[in-house]
Amino acid sequence: MKIRFLVTWILVVLLLMPQQAQALEVSATAAILMDAETGQVYYQKNPDRRMLIASTTKIMTALVVLDTARLDEVVTVKPTHMVEGSSMYLKPGEELTVETLLYGLLLCSGNDAALALADYCADGVEHFVALMNEKAHELGMAGSSFANPNGLDAETHYSTARDMAILAACASQNETFVRLCSTRSVTIGGRTMTNHNKLLGYLEGCIGMKTGYTRAAGRTLVSCTRRDGRSLVAVTLQDGNDWLDHEAMYEYGFSLPAFGAEGSFPAEGQILLPDITDRLRSYLALRERGEVS
Repeated sequence: MKIRFLVTWILVVLLLMPQQAQALEVSATAAILMDAETGQVYYQKNPDRRMLIASTTKIMTALVVLDTARLDEVVTVKPTHMVEGSSMYLKPGEELTVETLLYGLLLCSGNDAALALADYCADGVEHFVALMNEKAHELGMAGSSFANPNGLDAETHYSTARDMAILAACASQNETFVRLCSTRSVTIGGRTMTNHNKLLGYLEGCIGMKTGYTRAAGRTLVSCTRRDGRSLVAVTLQDGNDWLDHEAMYEYGFSLPAFGAEGSFPAEGQILLPDITDRLRSYLALRERGEVS
């Protein structure tokens, strides 16, 4: 009873004091930093705002392809696969393996590769998009809708930072996907493909994931980093300072204890809030439910 009174008194005092800024701020309109294995959220900013996601869409595209085709299957490129935007510069009539096209999808961000894969894997792009939305539903991505496999802007094509973190966490468990997206450069059949993700070059433990950009969406970035047996995913949407923001998010996240680790502060659900007032509120809520003593 005395402990509860003391905590309540501290909470009241803190509520009357000017609040300090959170320990981390990013330039993104929406962002999230999440543990890929436990779902613990270390930082969030507008995590459920529906936004354009540009080529980070291709994470979902790649996962659906890996669900439906073998890497050694051969795809014939069609004229209908030629499309605007980023490209791996396919030519109609070319025959390439699914694996080569996945490299073009994830490293070069090829919109042409996305259409070629989607058309092949589902007997048509429309059917493939249905599979994308089906997988989103299975993963619990309630704020997402996919209209194409490449991420070009469309009214019915959007997601949230939280949903993209869920998708990234799923992708980080697929070692074939990780091998592909973490490749910095590869040459296949005379075609050299270089990864657009700069974090691979200097951020300790980064395994890549996917970059994105359209004029309407701005810069979008989904990444994953592994250190000391932990795996964190970071998402920023509409962020002109995304490289530095991801680096800062990881340095912040890895400096905090994992959820449930000795010395970690109890938090509501699995969200670790850096502001002490929010921590106290969460602690009182847990005590009220009898979940902590």
